[in-house]
Amino acid sequence: MTERVVHRICPLCEASCNLELRVEGDRVAAIRGYEDDVLSAGFICPKGVALRDLHEDPDRLRAPLVKRDGVHVEVTWEEAFAEVERRLPPIQAAHGRDAVAMVFGNPTAHKIGLLLYASRLGRALATRNVYSASTLDQMPKQLSSGLMFGHWLSVPVPDVVRTDLLVVIGANPVVSNGSMWTVPDFRGKAKAMQARGGRLVVVDPRRTETAQLADRHLFIRPGGDAFFLLGIVHALFAERLVRLGRIAPHVAGLAELEAAVAGFAPELVASRCGIAADDIRGLARELAAAERAAVYGRIGTCTQAYGTLASWLVDVINALTGHLDEPGGAMFPKAPAFAANTAGPPGRGKGIAVGRRRSRVGGAPEVFGELPMGCLAEEIETPGEGQIRALVTVAGNPVLSAPNGPRLAAAFARLDFMVSVDVYLNETTRHADVILPGLSPLEEMHYDVAFPQLAWHNVARVSPAVFAPPAGRPAEWEILLRLLAIATGRGARIDVHALDDELARDDVARVAGPMADAALAAVAGRRGPARLLDLALRAGPYGLTLAQLEAAPAGLDLGPLAPRVPEVLRTPSGKIELAPPQLLEDLARARADLAQPAPDLVIVGRRQLRSNNSWMHNLPTLAKGPFRCTALVHPADATRLGLADGGRARIAGSGRTIDVVVEVSDEMMPGVVSVPHGWGHDQPGTRMAVAAARPGANLNAVLDEAARDPLSGNAVLGGVPITMQAL
Repeated sequence: MTERVVHRICPLCEASCNLELRVEGDRVAAIRGYEDDVLSAGFICPKGVALRDLHEDPDRLRAPLVKRDGVHVEVTWEEAFAEVERRLPPIQAAHGRDAVAMVFGNPTAHKIGLLLYASRLGRALATRNVYSASTLDQMPKQLSSGLMFGHWLSVPVPDVVRTDLLVVIGANPVVSNGSMWTVPDFRGKAKAMQARGGRLVVVDPRRTETAQLADRHLFIRPGGDAFFLLGIVHALFAERLVRLGRIAPHVAGLAELEAAVAGFAPELVASRCGIAADDIRGLARELAAAERAAVYGRIGTCTQAYGTLASWLVDVINALTGHLDEPGGAMFPKAPAFAANTAGPPGRGKGIAVGRRRSRVGGAPEVFGELPMGCLAEEIETPGEGQIRALVTVAGNPVLSAPNGPRLAAAFARLDFMVSVDVYLNETTRHADVILPGLSPLEEMHYDVAFPQLAWHNVARVSPAVFAPPAGRPAEWEILLRLLAIATGRGARIDVHALDDELARDDVARVAGPMADAALAAVAGRRGPARLLDLALRAGPYGLTLAQLEAAPAGLDLGPLAPRVPEVLRTPSGKIELAPPQLLEDLARARADLAQPAPDLVIVGRRQLRSNNSWMHNLPTLAKGPFRCTALVHPADATRLGLADGGRARIAGSGRTIDVVVEVSDEMMPGVVSVPHGWGHDQPGTRMAVAAARPGANLNAVLDEAARDPLSGNAVLGGVPITMQAL
């Protein structure tokens, strides 16, 4: 049998590692890290190896499903699209565009066809009801970045290979290898930092894998991150430690910021965040004194009631200590394509707009074009003009990932029609009337649209398909285009490639004007995502072509992160806005909350290497080993509550309960319980045999969908009071 070696960027997490696959015929024989890759340099984690499991998974759908008499049955593609055409347009005609909602899941960000063409479908539907996993994860960071720097994806990331002091708050990059920060082999980079005399400080309510590696770990009261960071900012001003450095001429709002934090001295915030005032002041001094330092906060700082404030304050501290946009500090990557902060006139722009519309029932503001996921159920349940009656989901499982999944599942069951673009019959898609599965990741080309904008080093990489797609199987972008044609009245039988040509011409004409024909001629022979990528690379800051990337399987090294202020800014003022009015106003809410007593027991999630998303529980390579859906409890809490290691307990919150396996561990802060997210595979009507064998408990079932950061709409997933009793 002929053997060949191919290279493939892993699409299973933000680390985006490049893999070397040994292929025998039509199967993958082995997977290892690709040592020559310019970004990941041979690093691999178990998720990369599990790509073979995903490709071969017998539960992965390979044909469309239509629900008939309550049961999903396989049908032809023509039958599936005919069913969509029979049922979706009448709902639009009778009830208006807003009667159809869209939900985008996390995997959308990892597949170029989904990301570029799902947005096309969303624009064609013209509905205000757009929801995504962003409001279950990172929307506070995107909002604060937009307000400060002028664009949602102008997110500074630590220049980890040159820093001397890295402070990590509410993040576990040893496990995630970066989140809103693409940094494969974080452990190796952190150890290299320590070997050259640098220090790693972790602030987290759990002694995580990253905290175990750190030089210092501080326990923090969940939900107290903004107060801790406010104490640092106050100390920097009070002790005259503010040093803006090179960015000083490009900063606005310094005086307003100083006045706004006046009431948040370390001594006043210490009890609220659970960290002593001396520790807060000491860390402020260390950051100010360090030649090269960076503060990084992630999911723990986002998924709380003060998510936007905490995200903002991380970058405020980097700016005040002279470490923003400096080597060894927090810097802005320069992506080769699709980055709005490399397009148009540099140094100034329109900035961002929020609240352009509000949700019909709860009045929640739109942020980044979408509404909070926590609003979705009420928008389906509540009668009246604009009620959601149909739903399109793309690669998402909100029944497990969103708060109060049981309510969401009940709401989905009430819809007039639901269509899902997904490769699994899972806890969400079991409610769909039509399921349209895409190809295996190994059957499509791959380019990371978003993650080069967040990478530790500037690179450009692409992967061709490993295997040819099976005959008659459309790619996800073709599926989405056919749905677009149905939604816009052009019918299911449209020539998808002709439609793609038409949309590409429209896109290029808007940007290139009279040069549109020349631009399209340069990419003749390409179509779909490959054409859009080639166009974006040519228009990008490096003037690359897709052919250049295809000729470089290890990727193109575009250089280390470099200072970009003021060029990167897209704010109307052309300045870094340290004191956005919306954020200063929200400080009043925090000020009123300063004296709030600590609940007896709160719950937080946790990120695990082998289960970043719910569908990973169906891959044998990742599912094997010890049972991971346990509730971590501090020994003192276990004694107080009568809990035994390995025993079972019932957790109650928001009027609902889940039953969990207890794991007693001193890695938890007293008063805090941790349960990983994405579990609960015990719902009827799914086809995920490996996951169902060990279903675990759904953390999000005991969380309140109405609890949100009011600025970003992000769900509050941590620091939520619970009760717990032995079973």
